[in-house]
Amino acid sequence: MEGIVCVAVWAVPLAMVTATAMWAYRWSHPKVNGQLPPGSLGFPLLGETMQFFAPNPTCDISPFVQERLKRYGSIFKTSIVGQSVVVSADPDLNYYVFQQEGKLFESWYPDTFTEIFGRDNVGSLHGFMYKYLKSLVLRLYGQENLKVVLLSETEHACRSSLASWASRPSVELKDAISTMIFDLTAKKLISYEPSKSSDNLRKNFVAFIRGLISFPVDIPGTAYHECMQGRRNAMKVLKKMMKERMAEPGRQSQDFFDVLIEELRREKPVMTEAVALDLMFVLLFASFETTALALTLGIKLLAENPRVLEALTEEHEAIARNRKDSDAALTWAEYRSMTFTSQVTLEIVRLANIVPGIFRKALQDIEFKGYTIPAGWGVMVCPPAVHLNPEIYEDPLAFNPWRWQNKVEITGGTKHFMAFGGGLRFCVGTDLSKVLMATFIHCLVTKYSWKTIKGGNIVRTPGLSFPDGYHVKFFPKK
Repeated sequence: MEGIVCVAVWAVPLAMVTATAMWAYRWSHPKVNGQLPPGSLGFPLLGETMQFFAPNPTCDISPFVQERLKRYGSIFKTSIVGQSVVVSADPDLNYYVFQQEGKLFESWYPDTFTEIFGRDNVGSLHGFMYKYLKSLVLRLYGQENLKVVLLSETEHACRSSLASWASRPSVELKDAISTMIFDLTAKKLISYEPSKSSDNLRKNFVAFIRGLISFPVDIPGTAYHECMQGRRNAMKVLKKMMKERMAEPGRQSQDFFDVLIEELRREKPVMTEAVALDLMFVLLFASFETTALALTLGIKLLAENPRVLEALTEEHEAIARNRKDSDAALTWAEYRSMTFTSQVTLEIVRLANIVPGIFRKALQDIEFKGYTIPAGWGVMVCPPAVHLNPEIYEDPLAFNPWRWQNKVEITGGTKHFMAFGGGLRFCVGTDLSKVLMATFIHCLVTKYSWKTIKGGNIVRTPGLSFPDGYHVKFFPKK
């Protein structure tokens, strides 16, 4: 009897260990019809998530990607936040993924990202619905509205902000630019007036941004929890605003939110209230955060590269000299004439790599260069690994706008440049970002000089941030 009990006592834990080992083996060796790319899926469920979010204090490719490129090549597998993913630093595969969207791939983000941006966010929508929403957004951010309305409003915002900053001992540049752009775009999107509002909407977005790309643990005290709390608070404001506007049937259209309300009031509306709210949330976030980060890094790079700053200043001072009134408003023709500024902008966003990864999902088993991407797996296109590839860009970490000289104007994503995405989902706010950056630079270099007071260090986790801030003092030019 004792022998039977002894065997039973040992058999149960042994069976548990065996089952766990088999489960772990199946996790790390998934069945596939073909050959998976090389790489590791890490520990079950956790995968290689911790390594993916490890901080990197440079503009270079993250150590997570860099180490795997050396070990496995430009296409490798990993697992992030519980999802098996093929990471691509291969320009051919990147281009193929973008071009085959809607056929072999679809837009996709891990569940944690979907929780952050909302289940009905534009990145999770496909086909007709995505094209429909894109056409609505282009009414606001398309070139015609940029030319007629937004260029002059952007210049006014830049001029008044710089004048205000120059009166202070110093400003934290990322926060200052974020505030300027948020106030500008939020007014166009929802008629937001920060001085008249008690909800401090931007504060909620700042909380959201701090944990946007962080380890997904939703408990008090974590960046991810702060992010989710910021989203919930911002959505409360938007839901309240929608309820009030839906209760005003005779309201005249004043902003983009009113455009969406009109669409919702149609007899057979194409979108739901949830889709409209998530769209507004994403637009409010995307309209200011990415451009503010790029501009802050751009000003830092200009301060560190006087030869570039001198050439840039010459171009803008020449524009001012050619006017009858040097203080006249910037025209669309002048904006379009900023050849070197365009090169500087491309070089800033190439080095900034604001978006560390662009995600898609395979709709079926896909063969590429001898590897199989299984149906249901994610694909992470990795722009930094292309933008900082020495075989594509000579001395890739150097800030060299002249590398873009005599190049064809980029109006969509290419194999070697995808700072604004590519394919069907090429960023609809690209032209707005370029106008914002060029206008700010014009107002800055023609009227001010500046010096760094403190900060300016960067950290990527894997998103870009300035942990110590970037404090700058502005001086009006005589």
